[in-house]
Amino acid sequence: MAKAYERIADDLRQLIRAGELHPGDQLPSETKLVEQYGKSLPTLRQALSLLQAEGLIEKVHGRGNFVRLPRTLVQRTNGRHQWEKDRAREPEPLRAQTGSTERDTGLELNDLVFYAAYREIKAEGAIAEAFGIPVGTALLERTYRTRYRAESAPFNLVRSYLVRDMVAENPDLLDESKEPWPGGTQSQLFTVGIELGRIEERITARPPTAEEAEELGLPPGTSVLVLRKTSYDVAGRPVDISDVTLPGDRTELLFTTDLERW
Repeated sequence: MAKAYERIADDLRQLIRAGELHPGDQLPSETKLVEQYGKSLPTLRQALSLLQAEGLIEKVHGRGNFVRLPRTLVQRTNGRHQWEKDRAREPEPLRAQTGSTERDTGLELNDLVFYAAYREIKAEGAIAEAFGIPVGTALLERTYRTRYRAESAPFNLVRSYLVRDMVAENPDLLDESKEPWPGGTQSQLFTVGIELGRIEERITARPPTAEEAEELGLPPGTSVLVLRKTSYDVAGRPVDISDVTLPGDRTELLFTTDLERW
């Protein structure tokens, strides 16, 4: 038998799914909901917490509870890397028209707000091993955030690593003010004669850290997908390693594998 808070949550859930409560609508105050359902305030708050965990409502401090606005879906496919490679050598005006985020979301360039920060660090144990380089080798660490202009949270959290000496031939690749680079990383690497031969992506899931949950605007209980992307050149050398944290409530991973016929 359903508990009292579950029945309240189910009633509010049905109102949201039926469209009687629309995205952005404010729910009645907790006091009014207590009167409406004839239950205690702790029971009501259990119901609201359940709906928050499902991502249906959000609590805005000092204002109340609101039906959560659906966020832009990001569909990440395994075709995105070949798409980026095909564009890497195109003229800059063509590359500048659209990027992988626009491809994944269906948004336009003007819809997006982009942020990049670069810094030089020394390779430590795990990342040095992944690159196959000595500990202490200079790396360029690049942090990226991209969000839809109408939303406050970024689509994901990206931290990318390049071996500094591998790309230093082109000083523009060390300059964060050159971002966003038309054509993305593959086009950047092309300027120093690097062609990618394969990309490996390893994906795991885990609860977010408190900082990740806050920055990504995650409802309570939402997991993140953690993607380690390693890009290899045509000789099999790792040339770019990226760690991408993807919010579980707005990310769809689509893998299409064409099979050879017998």
